Amino acid sequence: MKTLIKILFVIFLVWMATGVYLLNTQHEQAKIVMGLGVLYMSFILMPIFIYHRYRNGKYKKYIIKPDENKKG
Repeated sequence: MKTLIKILFVIFLVWMATGVYLLNTQHEQAKIVMGLGVLYMSFILMPIFIYHRYRNGKYKKYIIKPDENKKG
């Protein structure tokens, strides 16, 4: 899973670098490439990353439980 996330992140970086290059050369499809890159990150890369980070319940130690906060 870690390797998959790293590969997807490298693909995203290359995609964005290509988009920036196309923007600098005034290519007509540059904005489309950049927009697809953002969609790729938000709908493919981030959900996989979030699932990987929270799949084993590691987030539970950061949750504040109401009964633990009561004083007295």
